[in-house]
Order: sequence, then C-alpha cells, then structure tokens
Amino acid sequence: MRLSTKGRYAVMAMVDLANTSNGSPVALADIAERQEISLSYLEQLFAKLRKGGLVKSVRGPGGGYLLAYPAENTRVSDIILAVDEPIRTTRCAAGSPAGCRTNRSRCLTHDLWEELGNQIHLYLSSVTVADVVNRRILGSSRVVRRPDGEEPAAVAAE
Repeated sequence: MRLSTKGRYAVMAMVDLANTSNGSPVALADIAERQEISLSYLEQLFAKLRKGGLVKSVRGPGGGYLLAYPAENTRVSDIILAVDEPIRTTRCAAGSPAGCRTNRSRCLTHDLWEELGNQIHLYLSSVTVADVVNRRILGSSRVVRRPDGEEPAAVAAE
C-alpha cells in the first residue's frame, strides 16, 4: 500500500496555499518553489483540484489560486480523492464482490487490508487543512535520536 506523489504533493500544496494566502491569490510558481515541486506537475494537480471544486483560480496580474472553502472545511481525504488517488490496500477492485485471485475468490487477509483502507480513509476524513497548518493532527508520533547519534527512529507517543 502506498500513497502516491499525486496525493502527497496535492496535500502539501493545499496546506501551503492555506498557510500563505491571507485571502490573496497565490501563484503556483511560489508554491512550487517553497515545496520543491515541479511547476508543471503542480499545474496538472491544480487543474484537478479546481475541477474538484477545492480551489478557485484568479486570472491576471496578481492572480493565482485560492482555497474554494475555508481550510477548516477542506478535508485531506477530499484533496486526495480530487487528484484521483484513492488509497488502495487490497488488490481487488473497490466494492467488488469478486476477489483478486485467479479463481475470483478473496484471499484470507482481504478483510484485514480492506479494514485498514477504511481506517485510513476515516482518519484522513477527520483531518482538515487547518489542522495540518495549525499542527493539530490527531495522535502524535515523534522522532527520537539514538544515544549513539545514528539515524532517528520513529516512536509512537505513549
């Protein structure tokens, strides 16, 4: 299972937009530079975000993009779905009663992976762009440095 760069970059760009716009349009070139994302790639993503109704474009001098809704009303799951990136955790087609095995049956772990996908969707639906901007993410994890100075290891908060 993997969240593609489309989904990650779209969320990064939307959070940047929310963080910097102050009610004024933001140029994609500025977002591209700050987030180190290709401008042409961002243009493709923002075309999908605009089509999905999540951003508005403003033409002309001083033009750029604005959030279509307040950051508090823009869910991370909506951004990911707008760029056509459903997070798949099974090999089976979503909602299909047929499994992915050659005899069209489901594997023994199908329900495990399907429920994981449901939980990921529920979590991303509970997080708004404002939550990310304001660092109010549910749950927490932190990076801890090892005493020997080696690579950090992620540790779940207790």
